[in-house]
Amino acid sequence: MKSILEKLFEHHTLSRQEAYQILLDIGLGKYHEFEVASFMTIYLMRSITIDELQGFRDALLELAVPVKLSADSTMDIVGTGGDGKNTFNISTLSCFIVAGAGQKVVKHGNYGASSVSGASNVMEKLGYKFKNDVSLLQKEVDRVGLCFLHAPMFHPALKWVAPIRKQLGVRTFFNMLGPMVNPAQPTHQLVGVYNLEMARIYNYLLQQTSTAFTIIHGLDGYDEISLTNDTKVITAEGEQLYSPVELGKRLVLAEDLTGGETPEEAAAIFLNIIQGKGTFAQNAVVLANAAMALFGTKQFSSYQDAYAAAVESFDTGKAYGVFKELMEMQ
Repeated sequence: MKSILEKLFEHHTLSRQEAYQILLDIGLGKYHEFEVASFMTIYLMRSITIDELQGFRDALLELAVPVKLSADSTMDIVGTGGDGKNTFNISTLSCFIVAGAGQKVVKHGNYGASSVSGASNVMEKLGYKFKNDVSLLQKEVDRVGLCFLHAPMFHPALKWVAPIRKQLGVRTFFNMLGPMVNPAQPTHQLVGVYNLEMARIYNYLLQQTSTAFTIIHGLDGYDEISLTNDTKVITAEGEQLYSPVELGKRLVLAEDLTGGETPEEAAAIFLNIIQGKGTFAQNAVVLANAAMALFGTKQFSSYQDAYAAAVESFDTGKAYGVFKELMEMQ
């Protein structure tokens, strides 16, 4: 590791193969935690290259527990995290609305490293039992249209870095990797990124895959559609800028999106919203993200049609029905 660190300290970059080998070795526990922490810290001070990110992704997917689910079309809605906004669990809530609209969802998530409550924190608090038994996951997808993949159960390499990420408490390149390494390899993905540089990198990387993707970035630094400002939306067909009114019928304030100070508070906010008791602002943001995910499936002729499907799923209680039945299966 010393030679690798020296190379990076001298402002050199890694080839895709070098990055692959380093993360493979990290995943196999070949380095001391202080070496890994030093390696991760370097990427807090410099930008990651496309080759490096591809190499890291190659290694994580090679080490991952494979998940083969039977479904023609699957969706993941995920943000890179690390935007420092401490919003409630918008992506996870959106998944239930999307599933309620009839789209199969295979959500990949983890505990929060730089936030109070990641997707895994809130799902666990609400009663979901993490599992990597593919037959049980398949049963959830078949019955309610949604299952949850807790990243550490599918990425053994993460066990070596999870404590370090938690202790650092800041965004690392593992935030960037998360959306790229869903072991179920969904056919469709809505990916939120925290800056435009990451949007450019993801656009390049996702175009190399068979995934139908939509990348979103809130121009005031959110890794999701926040409705606090305009949102940049990037697909394989190009990019477009949308206003809060176009996406969610309204502009909302940052304080409307706070996610609580503990995982328990985050779970309470989640439960309140999924039961239809959220504020207008909370509901609008979740519906906008769900609508953009549905629009990305190409099953709707316009964003407004996808938005109407999201509203129908939410207002009729279908989204809550998915949640309730999923939790009853645990």
